[in-house]
Amino acid sequence: MPSQPVPSASEQPTTSPRSTEPDRLIDRRPQVPADRLVADLVPPPRFADVRFATYVPDPAEPTQAAAVVATEHFAESLGAPSGRGLFRRRRAPEGPTGLYLDGGFGVGKTHLLASVWHAAPGPKAYGTFVELTHLVGALGFAGTVGALSGHRLLCIDEFELDDPGDTVLVSSLLERLVGHGVRVAATSNTQPGSLGEGRFDARDFLREIQGLSSHFTTVRVDGPDYRHRGLPAAPPPVTDADVTAAAAGVAGATLDSWDTLLGHLASLHPSRYGALLDGVTAVHLTGIGTVTDQDIALRVVVFADRLYDRSVPVTTSGVPLDEVFAPELLAGGYRKKYNRAISRLVALARGR
Repeated sequence: MPSQPVPSASEQPTTSPRSTEPDRLIDRRPQVPADRLVADLVPPPRFADVRFATYVPDPAEPTQAAAVVATEHFAESLGAPSGRGLFRRRRAPEGPTGLYLDGGFGVGKTHLLASVWHAAPGPKAYGTFVELTHLVGALGFAGTVGALSGHRLLCIDEFELDDPGDTVLVSSLLERLVGHGVRVAATSNTQPGSLGEGRFDARDFLREIQGLSSHFTTVRVDGPDYRHRGLPAAPPPVTDADVTAAAAGVAGATLDSWDTLLGHLASLHPSRYGALLDGVTAVHLTGIGTVTDQDIALRVVVFADRLYDRSVPVTTSGVPLDEVFAPELLAGGYRKKYNRAISRLVALARGR
């Protein structure tokens, strides 16, 4: 697996001795070159060491054991030589070309997807749906096809289509990649044939949605969110003074107010949120408030995902983290994204 790039001095400020105040995320303006976006298409640190053998199915949920069998079989099917040369165009296999893991939050879909990536021969790439769209934004459509068409496997985590443009973009990209013989494995919280429901008029994009569905054999993974099994709701936030004191005692910690962080996130492209956390060991936020604006909320979702990828614990004051999104947002078309973000933020607040 490619090593993670080490950020240059220009990508983050020089840290001061711990006798000074903690660093602030708002002082960071990382620059992320396009080649780093490609190099970073590997499982995040949280899933760097997972394997099929480390997935523990819930005995009460038989679909989980069945999913392990299905994903292992898929990974094994990738080991067969193409017979056409590593960098030549491979004939697309007949029938569904990929595997789609569908289920709720915290049932181990990402664990299984990362296990597929680790078991598969290269060249291969792994990223979230959002990271894939960011790659297209950085390289262009043709550049992305060129960067990925020689791969044997593309793993896409959190496969969700949130707007018509993304529907057309990803549908077209996958059609091109599958035509080059690239196999696809993906996870989502929505059935492939239902992507787009409740978010926009799916009838206008039915052809693209059905085309995406045809690429995948769907495997259902049921069960409760493992991050919260037997645990209470979000831990109560502490005081601003407690957050500040906690940040002062941790090397590599950052300390920001919620409102200023939200403003800073708005000034950065979401593809830079991961680099924003380079070298950060813990994030401390004061004055967490409930977000009511959808654009801001979606930025929080991406930020929460990058925190979770890197297992960065969070300590907060203000409202509990399970109240970070307004009720009207949780009832809207992006509710699955918001609920996933809450699940992950709460887990990080518990240090899990």
